Amino acid sequence: MLEVGKENFDVEVLEASGKILVDFYGEGCEPCKALMPFVHEMAEKYGDKIKFVALNTTKARRLAISQKVMGLPVIAVYENGQKLKELVKEECTEAAIEELINAHI
Repeated sequence: MLEVGKENFDVEVLEASGKILVDFYGEGCEPCKALMPFVHEMAEKYGDKIKFVALNTTKARRLAISQKVMGLPVIAVYENGQKLKELVKEECTEAAIEELINAHI
């Protein structure tokens, strides 16, 4: 799982080809912390089919806002720089995340 920030988000996500799952999380976000082990498990399981990255929105607030991330957690899938689909807040369940991954691999 690659940790991205404002210095490399464009290169690793917006300018990258292929499909990328972005885990937008915050340091004080308890639901984010609860989901993190599962997301890392998914990265191990599906990492050969889809690229996994994580963005700490606490350190990149403007970047998160530019991606229309207004609440947390957010799990989004991008392809060729375009956001295809995202799960927001209560939608971010383990089942929904795995379903999202399977729909885009």
